[in-house]
Amino acid sequence: MKRAIRSGNLFDHDASADAGEQIDALVEEGGVSIERIVSVGHASAPGFWYDSPRAEWVVLLSGAAALEFEGEAEPHPMKAGDHVLIGAHCRHRVAWTSEQEPSVWLAVYYPDDAPT
Repeated sequence: MKRAIRSGNLFDHDASADAGEQIDALVEEGGVSIERIVSVGHASAPGFWYDSPRAEWVVLLSGAAALEFEGEAEPHPMKAGDHVLIGAHCRHRVAWTSEQEPSVWLAVYYPDDAPT
C-alpha cells in the first residue's frame, strides 16, 4: 500500500499587515478540517460574527490576539500556547491580533453532535 506523505512547517509563511489574513487548509477528511491561520494586525469586520455548524478547537501558536464571544462583555485575550474550544453555532469574532508579530493559529473543525 502506497502512502502519501505531506509535510511542512507551521511557521513558514509570508505574512504582513498588508497581506491580510492567510488561511491554509492542511487536512480535510471525514468532516474534520485543520487549518493554519496567520494574522498580523487583523480583526473581524465590524458586525461580522463567525457562526459555524461545526465545533472548533483553536490554539494560538505564536503572537497575541483576543477573541470576542457574543453575549460576553469582555474579550478573551490569548497568548502563545492558549487554546479554546468553541461549540457549534457559538458566535465569535477576532477582536485583534498583534501588529508587531504574526499570530499563528491552528484550528481544528469537527462535527458537533451535541444536542442544541
